[in-house]
Amino acid sequence: MFPAQTLSSQLEKSTVALGEVNQYKIRIDNLQGKDVRLAPKNELLPFHFEELKDSIDKKIDVYERTIEFSVYQEGKFTIPAFDVVIGNRSYKTIPYELEVINTAQKGDKISDIMNNKTVELEWEDYWNIYKFYALAVLGLICLIILIYGFVKYFRKQKDPIVITTNQTLRDLEALENKNYIENNDYRPFYVELIDITRSFLTRQYSIPADVLLTDDLINEMKNRNNTISEDNENIVEEVMLRGDRVKFAKIFPDSVAMRQDLENIRQVVKRSAKDIEFENLRQDV
Repeated sequence: MFPAQTLSSQLEKSTVALGEVNQYKIRIDNLQGKDVRLAPKNELLPFHFEELKDSIDKKIDVYERTIEFSVYQEGKFTIPAFDVVIGNRSYKTIPYELEVINTAQKGDKISDIMNNKTVELEWEDYWNIYKFYALAVLGLICLIILIYGFVKYFRKQKDPIVITTNQTLRDLEALENKNYIENNDYRPFYVELIDITRSFLTRQYSIPADVLLTDDLINEMKNRNNTISEDNENIVEEVMLRGDRVKFAKIFPDSVAMRQDLENIRQVVKRSAKDIEFENLRQDV
């Protein structure tokens, strides 16, 4: 009877300075030659963490993954519990709390070598200093006026609904052409898909999706915004929630799910014009 696998993890430092290199390890003992499934290289830690090195050492009985990383933002961050599949069984690592501090704010005192001197400036001095900035601003204003005149008098005004729809469809096609689906690069795929969806909702439905958290966005669609149809609401909710779970390494979707989510969002975009037409008719009545 072989001993069971032992999963352990370790965070080198729980408090680090901005940009300081830290280390996170995952180790499996008594592996018995079984396969190990975890997020791909350089894609395990959340977005706040800048991964510098991600090395995997797998032997018959031992698996060890070492990640060196830095954080360039002050605050407290969490390394979540990760799902680790060993053979046919799933295990979880323990979560860690990490505090990132700015050591320059810990009582450091900076003194000038000598005191500053006050110099009186005349009007001509100020003009000589800032005249190029003033001329640049005037030139920029003239350029803006020319562009505005060109747009106003030489281009036909297009329906903003059609403009938003066509632009979003082009963005989705560009995302599909990046081959994230074929390569099963689910993390960058969902990051871009969610950004495209949020931008579309903001422009097409006047929902502030670019600033709302996912739960608040779903609440805005379902309880406050009457324009978007129920079918579109349900699709957007499902894709947004799946994108959040992918971002925090809670699920690892396959290419079939990725392609289905892309097509579903594409259909939401195509149906959006009918949503707005129906809402305009309802208001007129």
